[in-house]
Amino acid sequence: MSQHTSQTPSRMPTLFVSHGAPTFALEPGQAGPMLTALGGQLPKPEAVLVVSPHWMTPSPRVATTLKPRTIHDFGGFDPKLYDLVYPAVGHPRLAERTLAVLQTHGWAAQADERQGLDHGAWVPLMHLYPDADVPVFQVSMPTRLDAESAWRFGEALATLAQEGVLVLASGSITHNLYEFRTGQAPDEPYVAAFAQWVGDVVRSGDLPRLKTTLAEAPHAARAHPTTEHFWPLLVAAGAASAYGGHHAVLEGGIAHGMLAMDSYVFGSPTPLP
Repeated sequence: MSQHTSQTPSRMPTLFVSHGAPTFALEPGQAGPMLTALGGQLPKPEAVLVVSPHWMTPSPRVATTLKPRTIHDFGGFDPKLYDLVYPAVGHPRLAERTLAVLQTHGWAAQADERQGLDHGAWVPLMHLYPDADVPVFQVSMPTRLDAESAWRFGEALATLAQEGVLVLASGSITHNLYEFRTGQAPDEPYVAAFAQWVGDVVRSGDLPRLKTTLAEAPHAARAHPTTEHFWPLLVAAGAASAYGGHHAVLEGGIAHGMLAMDSYVFGSPTPLP
């Protein structure tokens, strides 16, 4: 785990987590234990706010669900996956607070009383908080994002990090589903090169440069032929950008020869062990 430091007030950090394939729930690999260790190192949050590309809406929606169901929003995987349940409760009060914060920042956010936890939320949370003892609620990712608007969306959520909310943006640092689904021969060098570029930027502490990733990073078009799994990285970085702090790279290895599993901690008030 490598870190960059600067002065910052006390608050929760923000996270970007590569959730990989749904099988990550059953196959923790290198990344799973790292997330579990991280969950034990962080201050316990009042709630986890998850942004995932598996819940996208034209304008943001905030789940006010008291008991969010575990959504198995995938098909064709190990039958054991469909029996898994992540029984964390929601946090309607903080969800309503999030709704108000987003509206104050100009986002036409609405409450959603039915939304559960999609696999972009519950799969990594099974490793981060395996006891499901922290309340969780989701905020949908706006459908039409670019680098600047994804960053601004994160900035709008920054206030919640000051109020004990762990903002967790779940995506994938590389995400070529065509290669994954067609069983294309693994090509780890391009995956590693892209992930290395991102990690180096995080280590440098120059978070705004992450907005140029898809234009500057090697193999960016191949790593992200579509962008929805990349924007959460900018949401997480944007949410921490106003405060500085300690930024850490959690190198999670490469799954299936094409899915980099790295995660990032942004803006931790204190260095991580």
